[in-house]
Amino acid sequence: MRTLRFILEKEFRQIFRNPTILRIMFLLPAIQLIILPMAADYEVKNVHVAIVDQDNSTYSRQLISMIDGSPYFHLQGISHSFNTALDAVEDDVADLVLQIPDGFERALVRDNEANLFMAVNAINGVKANLGSAYLNQSIRNFNSDIRTEWIQFPRYFPEPRIEVVPSIWFNPHLSYPLFMVPGILTLLLTMVGGFLAALNIVVEKEVGTIEQLNVTPLKKSQVILGKLIPFWVLGYVVLTVGMLISYIVYGIVPVGSLSVIYAFAGVFMLAVLGFGLLISTMVETQQQAMLVGFFFMLIFILMSGLYTPIESMPEWAQVVTRFNPVTYFVSVMRMVVIKGSGFADVAQQFGAMAILAVALNSVAIWNYRKRG
Repeated sequence: MRTLRFILEKEFRQIFRNPTILRIMFLLPAIQLIILPMAADYEVKNVHVAIVDQDNSTYSRQLISMIDGSPYFHLQGISHSFNTALDAVEDDVADLVLQIPDGFERALVRDNEANLFMAVNAINGVKANLGSAYLNQSIRNFNSDIRTEWIQFPRYFPEPRIEVVPSIWFNPHLSYPLFMVPGILTLLLTMVGGFLAALNIVVEKEVGTIEQLNVTPLKKSQVILGKLIPFWVLGYVVLTVGMLISYIVYGIVPVGSLSVIYAFAGVFMLAVLGFGLLISTMVETQQQAMLVGFFFMLIFILMSGLYTPIESMPEWAQVVTRFNPVTYFVSVMRMVVIKGSGFADVAQQFGAMAILAVALNSVAIWNYRKRG
């Protein structure tokens, strides 16, 4: 224990002597946590719509007015030629084309139905899917309004209507920051812990001090623990700063207990730091450590369920996510912060994370080549 205390003292002094590390650990995550939830939003707005009005009727103008009044659409222009509107799509000026054919109002009044044509620019798949869904919803609302007006006419016999009243649990206002901030905080903790741990032993190799550690009576496990514990402690500080920023900037207060978050964060950081130290034992330069770390961090982030639901991934990808520590922490953070889950609710995630932490640190200790 005495020798371990000496290496811990050395590591803490080395960290606090380097102001760059402190800025990376505290300043950058704070800036990212403030900016990212405001900038990166799932909601798609300002979808540019080019309308081809070949009917030029009261109902066509009413439909155009409804679309133009929606906050999700920006009316790019109204023309009478489909080719003109298609040119706007090809010039990347318009995202959608809505064609209102000649006889639209006449068919709607006479036959109780009319056809519209929609062309979607699918270069941006997300914007195309959501934009077309928004436009379909606007058309359905227009159709509902028209049929409501017709109820007063004797010729019209309204069909029974089914009204769905949604009940939204846990996030009743569908707050985007409440959904994303816990996940983004997880990613920042992952990047800070993973990258800095990956550089730790490599720096010792480059400056030549690794040989001094190799000739000490320290065991391999003590060296790895000495490298891991300081960043594990500082990871808690980063988490606390992130939680304070979440409260001050976004007003987010966890519904569940903070003890669940901090307990799970401790196991999570052991896994991430162990993975970073494993990388550090496998490479020889900081550039190699950064490249390998970035490769795996990108996979961890994109396959964590933060941006894409895991259930929507292919089966092989869902299997891969079981070995991704970020997946479990994103899930636990959302469950505790939004839903108020307790220890019993996240027991499965605790077990999986503990297995990953033990496995990654064991491999890192085994792979560290200590010669003495």
